[in-house]
Amino acid sequence: MITLRRSDERGRTKLDWLDSRHTFSFGEYHDRRTMSFRDLRVINEDRVAPGKGFGTHSHRDMEIITYVLEGSVEHKDSTGNQTIIRPGDVQRMSAGTGISHSEYNPSKTEPVHFLQIWILPGAQNLPPSYEQRAFDLETNRGRWILLAAKDGRDGAVTVHQDVVLSVARLLPSQQASYRLKPGRYAWAQAARGSATLNGATLGEGDGASVSEEEILEVRAVDEAEVLLFDLA
Repeated sequence: MITLRRSDERGRTKLDWLDSRHTFSFGEYHDRRTMSFRDLRVINEDRVAPGKGFGTHSHRDMEIITYVLEGSVEHKDSTGNQTIIRPGDVQRMSAGTGISHSEYNPSKTEPVHFLQIWILPGAQNLPPSYEQRAFDLETNRGRWILLAAKDGRDGAVTVHQDVVLSVARLLPSQQASYRLKPGRYAWAQAARGSATLNGATLGEGDGASVSEEEILEVRAVDEAEVLLFDLA
């Protein structure tokens, strides 16, 4: 079964420096029907103006993944990390017992467009930790690229939950197939472009929950980038 979550159905936070779309309930946007999907708690699509960003704030007991589509994000946190996250990078921050961080657009001229993803951890009170890795998405077009997994296998970042996150960057008409094991669920998010998921059309910003499906066929309508969460 595939249930669509259209881009224009999402919540929105609109400020002079931020335009954020919320797939699930977040901040002042609350809809009891869209609190989360399995252990996937937040997918925010953020656009931040040049030189602006999120000042220092705190989190705990959450796995936070940052995935940049355009521009760059400057990250600083209370454990001493200071990095720049660019397209092709995946950042994972485990808040655990508590961590404070800031996220800014370091460019003076260009906005940044990125996804912020929150996943509920498998255990509370973990030690705070940070990881960032670069992936060659361009060379690996047309197939699923593993970005995050519980065991951190094959160069993926380690996420402290039974979740596998993959991405496919597809040219028009290219197709990528994914097999779900029995009892697993999935969430597909069209980060860029449009594609079909087992025949259902996903426009840019659309998402879809998946259950009781064994094979997922993602086919690009135009040039597309699709994130796939394989969930317990």
